Amino acid sequence: MAPARFSGYSHSMKNKKLFFKTNGVGFVLGAALLTMLTANTGYADGLRVGIVVSPPVVVVTPPVVVVQDDYIYYPEYGVYYNSHRRQYANLENGVWVLQAAPQGVSVDVLLASPSVRMDFHDSPANHHAEMIRKYPKNWRPEGAHQDRKEDAKGPGPDHDRK
Repeated sequence: MAPARFSGYSHSMKNKKLFFKTNGVGFVLGAALLTMLTANTGYADGLRVGIVVSPPVVVVTPPVVVVQDDYIYYPEYGVYYNSHRRQYANLENGVWVLQAAPQGVSVDVLLASPSVRMDFHDSPANHHAEMIRKYPKNWRPEGAHQDRKEDAKGPGPDHDRK
């Protein structure tokens, strides 16, 4: 039996080189094509695909500080001093008046008079009736001398003795 022959295939084609023969121009074109393909591949490799997550927005609100009103009462003059607001409050003709300075008395005289720190933190109007009963105009703290002239003289002669 004879070997099978394929049409168009001859024994002489076996020995032919399958590469193209190129001259200098073909080489340059081939190199340019190769460069272009690798450049595009490099560009494609440089692209990044991903999910961008932006950082959360944090809003910090300052804490709400509630400062309670704090009062000192001067019974002799019926005046309250709000140390937080730096205002004096007193009752004039049935109306509560707030002022930067006490009415009818100097600050020095007021500070030299007996005073009581109040334990309420709202308006003196809410507590004034109770305060004038508890601390009348002639009120003095316990242990204080009733005669101011004696206090003004300073220590007595027995002060330095033990």
